[in-house]
Amino acid sequence: MSLTAQHHELLERLQALEAEMRALDLWSTVPPSAEAMASTMPFMYDTLEFHQWLQWVFVPRLNALIDAHSPLPGNCNTHALGEHEFGRLAPLDCSRLLASLQQIDRVLNTGHVPDA
Repeated sequence: MSLTAQHHELLERLQALEAEMRALDLWSTVPPSAEAMASTMPFMYDTLEFHQWLQWVFVPRLNALIDAHSPLPGNCNTHALGEHEFGRLAPLDCSRLLASLQQIDRVLNTGHVPDA
């Protein structure tokens, strides 16, 4: 079975998100502890920074859905939380990172490939 256009677009957007996080030095080679990953709080906000949650939870879960050709979630609002959380990272320019999150939200919420 081949991937749908939505799966392909999401995969590209996740790769762009990773590239932006790497460019801002927000991508880590060291995973969080098992204890941190065991959090039951939304976005694991009690144990992880938002960018860590994106890297170690959000991106892997969406990649797993893509790999399994599974239906994708239809309600995603990571951009709003990103605006709140990444605003604290000044002087880093997170505008491209936020744009990536907005595009991911749009792909998931509308089921359509966003306009370029």
